[in-house]
Amino acid sequence: MACRTTVSTAVVFLAAFLLAASAFRQATAGISCGQLLSPLQPCLNYILGGGTPPPKCCAGVRWLNAAAKTTPDRQTACGCLKSLAAQFPNFNPDLAASLPRKCGVSIPYPISKTTDCTK
Repeated sequence: MACRTTVSTAVVFLAAFLLAASAFRQATAGISCGQLLSPLQPCLNYILGGGTPPPKCCAGVRWLNAAAKTTPDRQTACGCLKSLAAQFPNFNPDLAASLPRKCGVSIPYPISKTTDCTK
């Protein structure tokens, strides 16, 4: 019985440690390209064809704006979005640039295929 309690305690401790380590890694690693794809995927139809951005798209735009607060995070997001845009020949830069405004998000820099992500 004592052995089961010790094993259970060890398993709980290990799980808590792994969760804490994962949270720390995410907090210190910054934003990644993989993190951008899922929240912004609902925007793709709008950027390629127009209409009205769906609510899930705007939620993704707001998430990205909140997540990319540091200069390195904004530079990473910029590079990821430019790479993603280059994969779609029908990408409409005007529609992409209008997304923050249409979603009620104010950002201090332009969204464009030609934006210099290093600045």
